Amino acid sequence: MKSLSPLLLCWTLFFAPFCVAQEAQRQDGVNVGNMSLARKFAPTGALEQQAALQYAQIIQQAQQANALGPDNFPQVVRLRSIANKLIPFTLGWNARSKNWKWEINLLASKQINAYCMPGGKIAFYSGILDTLKLTDDEIAIVMGHEIAHALREHGAARAGKATIANIFIQGVEIFAGLKGYDTRMAGAAAGGVAKVTMLAFSRQDETEADIVGLDIASRAGYDPRAGIVLWQKMGMINKSAPPQWLSTHPAGNNRIAEIQKHLPEVMPLYTKAHGFSLNKLAPYQSNVKGIAPVPYP
Repeated sequence: MKSLSPLLLCWTLFFAPFCVAQEAQRQDGVNVGNMSLARKFAPTGALEQQAALQYAQIIQQAQQANALGPDNFPQVVRLRSIANKLIPFTLGWNARSKNWKWEINLLASKQINAYCMPGGKIAFYSGILDTLKLTDDEIAIVMGHEIAHALREHGAARAGKATIANIFIQGVEIFAGLKGYDTRMAGAAAGGVAKVTMLAFSRQDETEADIVGLDIASRAGYDPRAGIVLWQKMGMINKSAPPQWLSTHPAGNNRIAEIQKHLPEVMPLYTKAHGFSLNKLAPYQSNVKGIAPVPYP
């Protein structure tokens, strides 16, 4: 096949109706549109049940390995306190979260990682707290981001998009066969187009989670400017990230730019939560040398 351009066009025309979100206006805060229709191709309830089982296994294994933070451990108490402030503000993004059985646990590991599974199952690794020296505001930004993935049903959408991609690849192979082309080459080319596109959609999900997480954290009274410092800290330890177009995550500088873009929408939520005045707001101070204070505006 001489060019992928026709395939890109076909893929866009085939896939776009399932993934384009129409804007759903909110009275305040950020607007990111409706959730992807692709999630309809995956049963959300089943995903939440699977997540609950997987999470229970992870917690059990951590407990057996003495790697599960006890309920009275200061960092566990800290994480759960922050989560309890964020959770009430999840309902505005997904009414189903009212019935979720939220769990927040700390796992002893050097991994710089945290996640929230479908249904509100949250895990933080001690590595992300210790290595990045996260403040409460920065923890809230990370946690808000991970919660946003669950609220926006990105797991179901990702599964749905994979189903659609497989249908597209099979369709290209059938069409190629009818036209007398090599079906394996056609399928491989279609798979390459689908893979690059799926990476792009993953980056879009990450950006959406960043924005929604900012909104949730700000409403709970956490400073959204902490997101800028968070990604500056990440940049200090992550010097060998792959090019953005080959990654499921946007580049750190792009994430900082996106946060700065949305500060005018979320800073009023933060100051409202505390009764602060935007005009008299002090800069956000990092606890790491080399990172400048973040003022507003």
